[in-house]
Amino acid sequence: MPTPHPDTTTRTPFAARARPNRSREQAPVVAVVAAGGALGATARYAAGLLWPTAGAAFPWTTLAVNVTGCALMGIVMVLITEIWAGHRLLRPFLGTGILGGYTTFSTYTADIERLVGLGHAAPALAYLAATPIAALTATWTTATLTRRLLTRRMS
Repeated sequence: MPTPHPDTTTRTPFAARARPNRSREQAPVVAVVAAGGALGATARYAAGLLWPTAGAAFPWTTLAVNVTGCALMGIVMVLITEIWAGHRLLRPFLGTGILGGYTTFSTYTADIERLVGLGHAAPALAYLAATPIAALTATWTTATLTRRLLTRRMS
């Protein structure tokens, strides 16, 4: 009877060796995303309290929150990724946390459903199209303007 090769009986499986302790590495990231998300969601909630949307009204507040959040994302991401070498937790805190918590695309979909359910299909369709167009335009515009302004300052 052949004896097993010693390496096959005493080796740790590759998958177990290759996996570092991810939870220890990710804990600070999760913490700053949660803290930033709480701040962003609080700001969004405050906007809803200051400018509430009536039942059948067009959801201008949610549209404004999503567009301003995306505009800020364009500025912040250019600054953090192209200009300053910030702390490794700055991007998750500001981008995913604060601005991710501030923008609310789940409310956007709920607003569309509410408008359709109340028989306001035309405003719902306008909102359905306007939000992603305005949000993407805001992100692209602010990122482009931020790059141009910073290029001029550095020249």
